[in-house]
Amino acid sequence: MAKTFAQMVGEAQAEVPGIGVEEAQRRLHEDPNTLVVDVRDLAVRRTSGMVEGAVAVSSGMLPIRADTELPEDWRDPRLQDRARPVITVCDAGPMSALAAQTLKGMGFENVAYLEGGTQAWTDAGLPTMPPPDA
Repeated sequence: MAKTFAQMVGEAQAEVPGIGVEEAQRRLHEDPNTLVVDVRDLAVRRTSGMVEGAVAVSSGMLPIRADTELPEDWRDPRLQDRARPVITVCDAGPMSALAAQTLKGMGFENVAYLEGGTQAWTDAGLPTMPPPDA
C-alpha cells in the first residue's frame, strides 16, 4: 500500500528519537565526537545557513555516504563509525527524521533528529555558519 510523506515521517518519528535544541546542545557539549548532519540540499542550506559545526550530506546521498561497502571515494569517513552519535537536521524536522531512520536502518546505534530543525536552532539564538559549496 502506498504511503504519504506524512505517514513516512510519522513512522520515522516513532522509530527514532527527536530531540530539542537544549538536548542537542547538551549532547554536543558532553560528547564532542557527536556529528551533526545537515541533510538539506545546498540551495536550501544557502537560505538559512547551517548549525555551527554541522556537516552537509543531503538526504539523497546519505545512504551512499554512510555505506561501509561501497567504494571508498563514495563514502564519507565521518559516517563510517556506527557507534558515533549522530544528530540529523533539516529546516523543520521531517526530513531529518527520515534521514535518522535511514541511519538507524544502516546500523547506527545512537542517532536522533533535531525537532524544529535549523529554524528552532536559529530561533534559540544559536550560532550558524554558511554552508560549504557542496
